[in-house]
Amino acid sequence: MISDALAVVRARLAAAGATDVRIVAVTKGFGAGAVVDAVAAGVTDLGENYAQEVLTKFPEVARRIDLSGVDVHFIGQLQSNKVRPLAPWITRWDTVDRSGVVDVIARHCHGARVLVQVNATGEEGKGGAAPEEVEPLVHLAQGAGLRVDGLMTVGPTRGGPEAARPGFALVRGLVDRLGLDVCSMGMSDDLEVAVAEGSTEVRVGSALFGARPRRSDHGAVA
Repeated sequence: MISDALAVVRARLAAAGATDVRIVAVTKGFGAGAVVDAVAAGVTDLGENYAQEVLTKFPEVARRIDLSGVDVHFIGQLQSNKVRPLAPWITRWDTVDRSGVVDVIARHCHGARVLVQVNATGEEGKGGAAPEEVEPLVHLAQGAGLRVDGLMTVGPTRGGPEAARPGFALVRGLVDRLGLDVCSMGMSDDLEVAVAEGSTEVRVGSALFGARPRRSDHGAVA
């Protein structure tokens, strides 16, 4: 049951010393039924990675439940041509990592809430702006009329939870230096380390929903 899994995640956060850490339930790969069940269990923040999946799934979700009290976060790598069709469904864009993304969000969603994504590990192929690019990008987004809530990052691909600590500490320092509110870091496997380093928001998928089902060619899941 999602409600039981959510209670376990909350207990983990509390044991790690969290007092006010938001849980973003990552529903990518799961169908409309899982989203409905998650909201019924008390989830108020949902994370989605794939544009086509959002466009397929959320009209069905909206027919079944009221989403007015739920924030939907786009946490995948964002293609500029997907911003306009996604805009009716997305509350916050969490992977702003370059000026082109700033420009297109500002054009179609003036005043939108965003996070700037930081590549704190230096891994090639991983999304996110380099640490030295973060401050100019934040100022660019703010100047374009976007609301920059904070920063987000993803831990390293290898090395286990402790390997994420230096990058998490770096991003927390940037959040403080820039006077931002949200420090989004930590997932199912490393949320304790993230909390210890000052995360205000964790993105949790497998710990809530179990193994992710295989996606169809169109990103839709039954």
